[in-house]
Amino acid sequence: MMFKGTKANPEGQRERILGGFGFDDNAFTTDDITVYQVYGPTAGLEKLIALEADRFQNLEYSEPAFQTEALAVLGEYHKNAAGPDLKLEESLVKTAFTRHTYQHTTLGFYEDIQAMPKAYAYSRSFFERWYTPANTTLFIVGDFNDAQVVSQVTKAYGGWQRQPTSVIIPTEPPQTKQRTVHVDWPQPTQPRHVLAWHTPAARADTPDAAIQSILAEYLVGDTSPAYKELVLEKQYVESLNVYTTPHRDPYLFPIDATLQDEKFRADVDAVLRREVTALSGGPVDAVRLKAIQDHLRYGLLMDLETPRDVAIDLALYAGVMGRPDALASYLKQLGSVTPQQLTLFARKYLEDKNLTVLTLTPKAVAAGGTP
Repeated sequence: MMFKGTKANPEGQRERILGGFGFDDNAFTTDDITVYQVYGPTAGLEKLIALEADRFQNLEYSEPAFQTEALAVLGEYHKNAAGPDLKLEESLVKTAFTRHTYQHTTLGFYEDIQAMPKAYAYSRSFFERWYTPANTTLFIVGDFNDAQVVSQVTKAYGGWQRQPTSVIIPTEPPQTKQRTVHVDWPQPTQPRHVLAWHTPAARADTPDAAIQSILAEYLVGDTSPAYKELVLEKQYVESLNVYTTPHRDPYLFPIDATLQDEKFRADVDAVLRREVTALSGGPVDAVRLKAIQDHLRYGLLMDLETPRDVAIDLALYAGVMGRPDALASYLKQLGSVTPQQLTLFARKYLEDKNLTVLTLTPKAVAAGGTP
């Protein structure tokens, strides 16, 4: 809806102005934040600042337009639901979380998505509550005159007085025993096996986010014993992944194995648990740890090829961790994690009582056949 226009710039006018300068305009949402990104020439920056300030303060859209977009989101849900990944994520978070709002995905609960076309008034309230100065961070990256741009931003946003809303997010209680959830997938696909532990939030003043990124590579990355055994040698597994996207509140550390065949499930589970146990008991391979740290740090830096890349990463880490310098802190922490910290983290969090196990079994191609 943020692309629908304002009284000063009705729907379509913003796109015409930005298109005239050659700007690329988009947005994305995570579990914690929404990032709006516009990329283009410095010549159009002053006009862009005014346009962005206008829509953040004076957004206008009709109920029929809202209903159309709400139905588009429902269509997106149905499209994503045609594959197993959305069902996997839904089942995992709904089992692992009992109170926190992370128990739904970024798309939301299906029942809420179905009801959304009738929630026009709520959408207006949502905009007023969350699109506020205290809840917004603006990053401008590129070649420009600092003082001039600060003056333009102050002029464009200076009258924005909307007050922030305070909400209390329910705290997830500690998990006291292992949980399991199974998904029967009605179509042929490859079996999945997921081990997911509750782990701490990503913060700028702790190394927890860096530890989890390193831990993912150490346990199941391309240089790990688990990857060598399960993917390369025995070929029990097609892929091993850990999705360690930073989260503002405590989230999950999920190892996701795509199996070649259902008959390998028990062996794969045993190998993954063996590697976690070995890490918890130490010692850590310091040479491999250093190589992983260098790979992650320089890989992140090499991905910052354009001003847009820099701005998006700055916004992502700042939005989650709450500080404008969060990306710099994360990069520094990636290089300073010690073997002892890895071991202590695994020992504290990667234990059975803190674990949720998700299994997905597909429909067989034929009776007794291979999925």
